[in-house]
Amino acid sequence: MDLKLTEELLALIAEERGAGTRRATAPGDLLGDPGSWPPVRTTAGEFALLPVRLERDLPVISRWMNDPAVAAFWELAGPESVTAGHIRPQLEGDGRSIPCLGVLDGTPMSYWEIYRADLDPLARHYPARPHDTGVHLLLGGVRNRGRGVGTALLRAVADLVLDHLPRCARVVAEPDLTNTPSVSAFLSAGFRFSAEVDLPDKRAALMVRDRTYRAQL
Repeated sequence: MDLKLTEELLALIAEERGAGTRRATAPGDLLGDPGSWPPVRTTAGEFALLPVRLERDLPVISRWMNDPAVAAFWELAGPESVTAGHIRPQLEGDGRSIPCLGVLDGTPMSYWEIYRADLDPLARHYPARPHDTGVHLLLGGVRNRGRGVGTALLRAVADLVLDHLPRCARVVAEPDLTNTPSVSAFLSAGFRFSAEVDLPDKRAALMVRDRTYRAQL
């Protein structure tokens, strides 16, 4: 079972949010600090993003990566060092990709990557626009799948991106075209199917949520 956040950890989250607010406007900051974005109410419960700390979060994220349903698309099954090797370069990079834990009603239950799609290799495969921001999502635990939780959280995170990154006009994603539940969740969350794109490791569905139409979709 996923661990509930302790009072001590909740206090740490509050402290990180306060510090994140001060860091969000630092020169050269590419994505602000998603950890400073306030919690939001969704149909699934209260949701918040918490920047990943490997020493705290690696065991649970690695466990999720070893779920066969997740491993089929993320391809990060194996010892914790495999997951750490994927996350650490983002933590030590220039801020163009920020790994986050998704916390729903106090329980860590998803893994997210918020990234600058226009600065990502993805930009070589579609007509990227400046400040396009991408999202990757992993839902941890079978009970969170197949009942609309992914749709609710995708909508919430896309709204958080658009609310806190005013220069971002589009939130994009590139789920595997064969991952029908994921593509369906994006469509239900207000994304539109833009194109099929051939990436080095998969054929993907390019999904786009436009700021212009966010109120209608």
